[in-house]
Amino acid sequence: MADICTQGVDTGFVGLGFAKVAFLGLVQGITELLPISSTAHMRIVPAVLGWQDPGSAFSAAMQLAALAAVVSYFWGDLLFGSLDALTRRDFADRHFRLALWIVLATIPIVIAGVALSGVLNTCNSPLRSLSVIGWACIAMAVLLALAEIFARHRRTVGEASLVDALLVGIAQVGALIPGVSRSGSTLTAALGLGFKRAEAARFSFLLGLPAIALAGLKELWELHKVHLDAHGWSVLGVGLLVASISAFFAIWGLMRVLERFSAWPFVIYRGALGVVLLLGVAMGWLA
Repeated sequence: MADICTQGVDTGFVGLGFAKVAFLGLVQGITELLPISSTAHMRIVPAVLGWQDPGSAFSAAMQLAALAAVVSYFWGDLLFGSLDALTRRDFADRHFRLALWIVLATIPIVIAGVALSGVLNTCNSPLRSLSVIGWACIAMAVLLALAEIFARHRRTVGEASLVDALLVGIAQVGALIPGVSRSGSTLTAALGLGFKRAEAARFSFLLGLPAIALAGLKELWELHKVHLDAHGWSVLGVGLLVASISAFFAIWGLMRVLERFSAWPFVIYRGALGVVLLLGVAMGWLA
């Protein structure tokens, strides 16, 4: 069994091996971009199966899989449009302006992430307790339900303003708390601002790109600094590959659900998950 704490960095995933990490990569890829909290599932699934916690470093690094999926899925959308505007130096282009606003909207979570870095990704972080995750799941289920009830569902991403981006960016800070979910917090905020369901999801994905990239790359750098060995990198690589593929299909699935139905399935799932977690901890089923 590999040491799960390497110079303060949680590297529990190394001891799990290729097969288990591939399975967790599948779960991570699906749950990272759905509003149901990937961190919650990265704690629950190993606990239920009797595996050790893969660690916060694994969860953070796996966000690069979500980055790859979002970039590939939306390449012809904002990404292509903003790069094209940049090459033409058309700084008034709506794609370029939205890309700039998204970068600005990332500032709140960067500041909060730096301020809380001492407790977020350290070994045995109190924020990764199942009780915290359970309450966070329930709280976000309530907020997402309220957004569904009161949202107007009229606006598109093309109508988004700098204020919209900043408000969703502030909501994204909540994702630092395990169980809240980055996509859950940003989707809820976008729905609350009156965006159509599918447009809210699209806005959520695009706005999360810089934060996902920064968090993932930072964690790779941390693993590099603690001299993660070749075996550890190869295990992580398998997880990233599987998670990238599953995350792409998760985006496709979420967009179809929101276009044809609503966010209520995720509200119900999150609420039930939170209740099960809290009961499991109280009854001693989950450690």
